[in-house]
Amino acid sequence: MTTDPDWGQTSDSDWGDWLPRAIEDASPDTVAVWYLGCNGFALKASDGTTVFIDPYVGTGRPPRTIRMIPVPFDPEDVAEADAIFGTHEHVDHVHGPSQGPILANTGADYYTTDSGHEVIAEEDWTGHWEVSDDQLNEISEGDTIEVGEFTVHVEPANDPDAEHPVSLVFEHEAGTFFHGGDARPGEFEQIGESYDIDVGALAFGAIGNIPDKETGEPVRTQWYNDENMIVEAANNLRLDTLVPTHWDMWKGMTTEPTVLHNHAASFDSPKSLEIVEIGDRFDL
Repeated sequence: MTTDPDWGQTSDSDWGDWLPRAIEDASPDTVAVWYLGCNGFALKASDGTTVFIDPYVGTGRPPRTIRMIPVPFDPEDVAEADAIFGTHEHVDHVHGPSQGPILANTGADYYTTDSGHEVIAEEDWTGHWEVSDDQLNEISEGDTIEVGEFTVHVEPANDPDAEHPVSLVFEHEAGTFFHGGDARPGEFEQIGESYDIDVGALAFGAIGNIPDKETGEPVRTQWYNDENMIVEAANNLRLDTLVPTHWDMWKGMTTEPTVLHNHAASFDSPKSLEIVEIGDRFDL
């Protein structure tokens, strides 16, 4: 394990390399989706195109942020990737030790907002890893990126804790996957009107007492959607299936996602609730 004041702690994988190998060996008929814990996902299309969204294998910055789930892979073990997307600049979304080695090993393109690129510059990704400037792409709302069989649309996001967050719509002939980053209701209605979203991933967590950055004293803190907000967001997006994320990650913010069955029961959306644990795969 290593510690850096800017990066936090990083650790070797608890699981060896089985998850990267499982992704590489998969031959999905449509789109396979793996939940990487926290807010991370890997998507693999039927043509083999592989993209990662917010992959994070750090352990946080204890005692303020303490990782509560395994580190599922070493980024050095990822040998196949076409693109990585970072939804916003927070450490568990844009993180050099998690993403730099993947970019160096695979030559993948990296996409994040201007605030994410500020993190890249501060962490000196091109100096610490064999990452070229050509791999690093700035995105903003309204952009469309073609990656193999995926068409990726960059949409707004309401995350009051972030400088410049975005949400992402991954369109494929088999279906549409939405990733909201850590966003809460406020920008979702237009997205729901514009796309027919099959599966949407939204951040869900408790409101907890988290040590203040400066004083260390516990402060009532909300970083993610609560039970009512996430159902409101799912309705705004008109989701067929809701996948709650982030509920597993930080001490003081963890919660029980199965309670959402009751909260969603009387609403039109989501039509179904998919509870996934770190390492799980589902297909569009």
